[in-house]
Amino acid sequence: MLDWIGLSPARRNARLRSIGGSDANTILSGSPERVLRLWREKRGEDASEDLSTNIAVMLGCWTEAFNRQWYERATGEEVSRTGEQLACSAHPWRGCTLDGFVEKQGAVWEAKHTNAFARPDEVLVRYMPQLQHNMAVAGCNRAILSVIFGNSKWDVFEIASDWLYQEDLLAAEARFWECVQSGEAPAVLAPPPPPKPVGVREVSLEGSNAWAAAAADWLKHHDAARQHQAAVASLKELVEPDVARAFGHRIEARRSKAGALTIRELQA
Repeated sequence: MLDWIGLSPARRNARLRSIGGSDANTILSGSPERVLRLWREKRGEDASEDLSTNIAVMLGCWTEAFNRQWYERATGEEVSRTGEQLACSAHPWRGCTLDGFVEKQGAVWEAKHTNAFARPDEVLVRYMPQLQHNMAVAGCNRAILSVIFGNSKWDVFEIASDWLYQEDLLAAEARFWECVQSGEAPAVLAPPPPPKPVGVREVSLEGSNAWAAAAADWLKHHDAARQHQAAVASLKELVEPDVARAFGHRIEARRSKAGALTIRELQA
């Protein structure tokens, strides 16, 4: 039922006493309006935004169970610990609520439902703070983002823990939380460059003419390339360590100041 979706009053009050994953997205959003609104909410100056009439938010909550089951069927990997609340061992004011956890990979699992025209790289940038935050709180090195695009496409992305990004994120969250405690309005920070996702997809390029042409060339010249590499190794072995230049039979070997040998063809 729609009325069952969302946070209970107790959970909503608990969120005011910590920084969660979705808060991390706001803190690094670069939006003064969103950051200041979150700051006022955490201080109790503004009521938490009522999202029960926001169709995008509610649809994402509604399809989360479907997303999880679709991921499990597509990958054969079980998603557990749904809705589990975690607290950071080092910073008590940091926490997260898991969409799920993939024990097989030791990865936090996050479900999103976005519009059909969203670009994957934009989705990753938008939710990277939440993913890195949840990994830091959960103490794991992997996150899996399972995304439904509109009503016709589903994709999954694997993201590795990035300690440099997480250090910047922690610093931004700590400054924000200090402002919550002190009453000083927080400054809006530019987000750090997001880490790249780990490749997890398999694609067929049978229909690509460019791939077909390059593949044909690779197969045609593969043996010749191996012979060339073997010849280069043999030529370098014949050049004694105190020789700066060796030549003959239209081939020259030159030694750099660092000691590396370069083989090249001599021009007539």
